[in-house]
Amino acid sequence: MNLKKIATATIGVTLLGATIAFAAPHDGGEGFHHGHGKRGGFMSERLAAKLNLSDAQKAQIKAIKQESREQNKAVFEQNRATMEAFFAAKKANDTAKLDSLKPAVEAAHAQMKQLRSAEKAKITAVLTAEQNAQLQQLQAEREARHRNRQNER
Repeated sequence: MNLKKIATATIGVTLLGATIAFAAPHDGGEGFHHGHGKRGGFMSERLAAKLNLSDAQKAQIKAIKQESREQNKAVFEQNRATMEAFFAAKKANDTAKLDSLKPAVEAAHAQMKQLRSAEKAKITAVLTAEQNAQLQQLQAEREARHRNRQNER
């Protein structure tokens, strides 16, 4: 395995691990970045305030997130187990195990991306046309800031 493939796999696994860790329920009982004032998640409190969501919209979005978390709990647990096995193999420097887990890690990454996209589609359906336009603008600005930070490194 060449160095470029190893680096790409490591970055992908790190991103997937972070996604799983933040998305899965934890001791606090919250998943998908729920909670007031917490960063992250598709519809954070700060983003909800910027979009001027109504109480009804906030309730609908909360219900969507709760339903998504409940429906996908088994997926999160399986992906977490896959990532734990991957990191254990990495720590043990077990390249054969790493190679055997790579397809599962890639599948887990794709599955998490699909779940996030499905949840985002349900949430954006709750927004008005104006709110969706504003959301698109805010996301474009965020992506531009991210690109600028990447270029500064």
